[in-house]
Amino acid sequence: MKTAEIAQRFLDYFEKNDHTIVPSASLVTDDPALLFTVAGMVPFIPYLSGDVPAPYRRAADNQKCIRTNDIEEVGKTPRHGTFFQMLGNWSFGDYFKDGAIRFAWELLTSPEDEGGLGFDPKDLWVTVYEEDDEARDLWLSLTDLPDERIQRLGKDTNYWSTGLPGPAGPCSEIFFDRGPEYGIDGGPATDDDRYVEIWNLVFMQYEITNVRSKYDFDVVGELPAKNIDTGMGLERIAFIKQGVDNMYETDQVRPVLDRAVALSGRTYGANHEDDVRFRVIADHIRSSLMLMSDGVTPSNDGRGYILRRLMRRAIRSMRLLGVDGPTFAELFAASRDAMKDAYPVVATDWARISQYALAEEATFLRTLAAGETLLDDSLAQTKSAGGTSIAGAEAFLLHDTYGFPIDLTLEIAEEAGLTVDRASFDALMQEQRARAKADARARKRQLADTSVYRDIRAQGETVFTGYTDLETESRVLGILVDGVSIDRATTGQIAEVILADTALYAESGGQVADKGVIVGPGYELDVLDVQKPVAGLISHTVEVTAGEVGVGQPATSIVDAANRRSARQAHSATHLVHAALRDTLGKTATQAGSLNRAGYMRFDFTWGQALSDSTKTEIEEIANNAVRDNLEVTTRVLALDDAKQLGAMALFGEKYGDTVRMVDIGGPWSRELCAGTHVSTSAEIGLINLVGESSVGASNRRVEALVGLDAFRSLAAERALVSQLTSTLKTPREQLPARIAELTASLKAAEKKIAAFEAKALGDRLPALAAAASRVGDTLVVAESIGSASSGDDVRSLALQVRDRLGADASVVALGAEVNGRPVVIVATNDAARAAGAKAGVLAKAAASVLGGGGGGRDDVAQGGGTDVAALPAALASVKGALGA
Repeated sequence: MKTAEIAQRFLDYFEKNDHTIVPSASLVTDDPALLFTVAGMVPFIPYLSGDVPAPYRRAADNQKCIRTNDIEEVGKTPRHGTFFQMLGNWSFGDYFKDGAIRFAWELLTSPEDEGGLGFDPKDLWVTVYEEDDEARDLWLSLTDLPDERIQRLGKDTNYWSTGLPGPAGPCSEIFFDRGPEYGIDGGPATDDDRYVEIWNLVFMQYEITNVRSKYDFDVVGELPAKNIDTGMGLERIAFIKQGVDNMYETDQVRPVLDRAVALSGRTYGANHEDDVRFRVIADHIRSSLMLMSDGVTPSNDGRGYILRRLMRRAIRSMRLLGVDGPTFAELFAASRDAMKDAYPVVATDWARISQYALAEEATFLRTLAAGETLLDDSLAQTKSAGGTSIAGAEAFLLHDTYGFPIDLTLEIAEEAGLTVDRASFDALMQEQRARAKADARARKRQLADTSVYRDIRAQGETVFTGYTDLETESRVLGILVDGVSIDRATTGQIAEVILADTALYAESGGQVADKGVIVGPGYELDVLDVQKPVAGLISHTVEVTAGEVGVGQPATSIVDAANRRSARQAHSATHLVHAALRDTLGKTATQAGSLNRAGYMRFDFTWGQALSDSTKTEIEEIANNAVRDNLEVTTRVLALDDAKQLGAMALFGEKYGDTVRMVDIGGPWSRELCAGTHVSTSAEIGLINLVGESSVGASNRRVEALVGLDAFRSLAAERALVSQLTSTLKTPREQLPARIAELTASLKAAEKKIAAFEAKALGDRLPALAAAASRVGDTLVVAESIGSASSGDDVRSLALQVRDRLGADASVVALGAEVNGRPVVIVATNDAARAAGAKAGVLAKAAASVLGGGGGGRDDVAQGGGTDVAALPAALASVKGALGA
């Protein structure tokens, strides 16, 4: 049974049983505590918690998920995958334990020819929470399971919570017994891989608080409406129904594994270590494909870092299989072909996805080459020093700074007959992880408990009137201070105020929040920010500047019209620049993020190289021609599928409902899904002035522009500057570039002559400096200040020349100078001096400590510096002192 067929059977069954079929949400979640949709329940959290009324009583879905906390187990067990699909059925205050158990058992055990999954009841086991007698009794009464195949387990396995205050409850898990050839008897309680968990039924019936850990909390009481949250692992069902040993050999994953086998020339099933690598590649390539299809791009932080890590682990695994060259073109294509029937976006967006994948692979292959060079140096130095082990700090530097995998460091070191101080490396990694966890905990502590909005949201959605009105009369639905609901706020307080209706735009889609005020009888509020804390609710962060505001009072929201006008101009300009980019660069230049505020726009897009000056000019001209042509700006609200069929561009990672707002500028020329505010005709934008273009990643570029009056002011300032230059240089405007080039060339020639003169002057001092040598013990020492110098390199060159002039006797030269207002000391030693124990790095460090700075370097030549120029004589004396000690 194919994976897609299993999913369809599940959805068809629950649709027949009056469930609304809900499409999968994006892998990129709105929840600020999560990077990804890590479980099937994540999109339903607002409904399960009661913060937002559920739009349906029953639902079912097939949710895409990414989870990397068990990444080291990928390939080693039959069930661990970073990307997985979770089939779920949901009840929001409708059926409870009896319905969930009945539905699960019927679907699992009904014959395949009747639409079921055809499991033999004798192969199934069930676990329940040890105190949940109700669930155990229902399993016995509703199914033919014998009592011995229903096991009671503790809170660590059979009690569900998010680890935060909110809903929680016991759960019941269904396991498939793979048979005695896969492990020991004893059921799921043995925690043996023989028993594969295939379905988890969560009975969400309690509200918890004072959460001390995931399993240590206080139960407040029962939820007003009990909910059902279930999750059945699609990949786990697939590998059982397809008769293979693990999820990596199922129809949606195996093609990538097979392609990796073909590219490597090795055999799958012949070697355990190679098999793990093949499975890692198959899993990580599919996960990367799916993440990029939802708009995630490789980067060094957040979601992008996780994607980058998956891709680089795949590259590393191919390398350990003996493949050093690029493979992503073939591996990603294999995954695309395996997944496109279930997720057509991986094919329709293939050009964009493959562009990112190939660029990331090329970048990491260069990183590996650079890392190997650094590692080779480290190996050579270790061997020359008679060492047998690479320092853990060096391995950590390669890993942390250069992205060089520790596995490769270990492998290459072993080939060279050396080891790596793994204990030290692991300690440094542990410190890094501890810092990351502390940061994550701090971030989680800062998150607002969205349950405080529950009662307010129950009164209905906030109506946004700002598309047509800049002033709206309404009433106060709720007031929050420091996350606590209160009845009123007084002068000087900072509070969140939620209205039934508002004209103020909440930050979203790249557009910053409106500025404005909220006024009512006897009070005035200055609006500091506007956000959407939960779906359907708009919250205004305000400062009470006069009077006292209370819940239930009338309130009028008033938008700062001038700021809104400029923000509209910037947002519409962003759409024009996007269209101009696609006109100029092609359809693969798609949006990767944006920011719009009054007078300014920033637009990130997929592109792998810097734009030429002529290309930037062309983009700017196309966008401003659209402004000149006074194109009509229209908006329509329509079904998402209808908008896509009309060619509307969607921002990856943005969440869209069943109905969307589509913005056209000049008809289909610029057609995007957008909830922002816009001008009514393009001429209202006024002017677009591109002021910057830069890189924001291996495959992302950023353009920045000033818009409207801000663009005019910038150009006016440039005009004034040009006027000043023409006056100062007494040169016509059109001749300024040639005149400035001429002056620059003259300046460089003069600087070159000065440098040559200074070098000659220093060289002329060579005989006197050599003659100034004195003996400290058996060593000739020159420790002199030469005054000022153009650069440290000049001082270094002179020190080396003095050292060479002193001959073969043990010699140390320490020259001090003032370079750009700061003291510098260069120390040079010859072979005889080093043999006697004089090391330049040690001596330079001693001098630098006197100068109030730091220093060091090689044994033959080193440099120190600091801040105290007056201390140069004492620093030079310290070199002599160190030699005489």
